[in-house]
Amino acid sequence: MSEDTETGPGLREQVRSRYAGAALAVLGQADGGDGCCGDAGGCCAPAGTLSALTDGAGASLYREGETAGLPEDAVSASMGCGNPLAVAELHEGERVLDLGSGGGIDVLLSARRVGPSGHAYGVDMTDEMLALAQANARQAGAANVTFLKGQIEAVPLPDASVDVVISNCVINLSTDKPAVLAEMFRVLVRGGRIGVSDVVADDHLSVVDRAAAGSYVGCIAGALSRSEYLAGLAAAGFTGASVTFTHEAAPGMHSAIVRAVKPSA
Repeated sequence: MSEDTETGPGLREQVRSRYAGAALAVLGQADGGDGCCGDAGGCCAPAGTLSALTDGAGASLYREGETAGLPEDAVSASMGCGNPLAVAELHEGERVLDLGSGGGIDVLLSARRVGPSGHAYGVDMTDEMLALAQANARQAGAANVTFLKGQIEAVPLPDASVDVVISNCVINLSTDKPAVLAEMFRVLVRGGRIGVSDVVADDHLSVVDRAAAGSYVGCIAGALSRSEYLAGLAAAGFTGASVTFTHEAAPGMHSAIVRAVKPSA
């Protein structure tokens, strides 16, 4: 690997390229390659499953019947490590933001939950994924969704514009996680909350250990430890933060549920 690919911009381009290929693979326009999350399923699904690029393994993490009626391409493009909607407790009329919205599955599911009086936003940096998501929204007839091009380190929404922020196995891919956490805090209203699925490392694993466990674009090498995640949320201003492991993605690496609240005052 060249020195450039190990820098922030180089890693970001690797991520963009991988997920562009994923979108094209879902549309039948390209070979899906070896999957978004490395060997043994990585962040996309519990260890042992096939690549999410070829069988939509991320969709298996949703509740039975939850994805019924969604466009097939939205389900096929699901590459998450959990179900953020299961912990976000969305309510009618709320405004929801999905960081790294990919093919749009979590945005479309959120739109259902919040109803016509609410709204679901998705932010993604990949043109191919945005095109796929917008096509899925049109097919689903979802009028209360908006997909925006942007980076999760600089969300293209104003301050205090959403009630809930969700994300599904994307924050670990960022090369500037403090900026992501700060942006989540900024766009939330007071009393707003986050419900995130992500890959998180055991505290005893060093950065070198995480790099040895898997690749950056495979959702492993860039993962925060549980203590680092909690400290980062506190530094951003969140309270009531928790990180709960759900299943192992690699030795010492776990798919996890992350919750926190922006204080009301």
